[in-house]
Amino acid sequence: MDIQAKLASMNLSLPDAPKPVAAYVPSVRVGDLVVLSGQLPFASGKLLCTGRVPSQVSVEQAVQAARQCALNALAVLGAEVDGDWNRVVRIVRLGVFVACDNDFAEQPKVANGASELMVALFGDAGRHARAAVGTNALPLGAPVELELTAQVH
Repeated sequence: MDIQAKLASMNLSLPDAPKPVAAYVPSVRVGDLVVLSGQLPFASGKLLCTGRVPSQVSVEQAVQAARQCALNALAVLGAEVDGDWNRVVRIVRLGVFVACDNDFAEQPKVANGASELMVALFGDAGRHARAAVGTNALPLGAPVELELTAQVH
């Protein structure tokens, strides 16, 4: 599985695996599952945007933020499998949190920014269970946070 080539064909690349910003580890492996800590939409050391969806961050910006969260999660997963993407059996679950206005109900649309990337990269093995949840605030004012669980060997 050549994830790097697939990303390049989409004009995307994996960043360096983000470092934790508090008292936690980037990932924990239990048996054949790898559970990743929440990832924010950092790119080049900065959040892509901040604020609540849709009053301060557009839905389209939030979709892009979810995709960036997914790229950051994949960077952590890649470090866990030592860059050998053939060790990834499937993406099991995504949890996508959206900081949003009280009446916003399009969290699934935002989460698709991450979900569609997983399917594009991993095919059927990228189809996953998911939760898309609205919340009043996320760390550092981020509009989106993503957690990921993957099965590996």
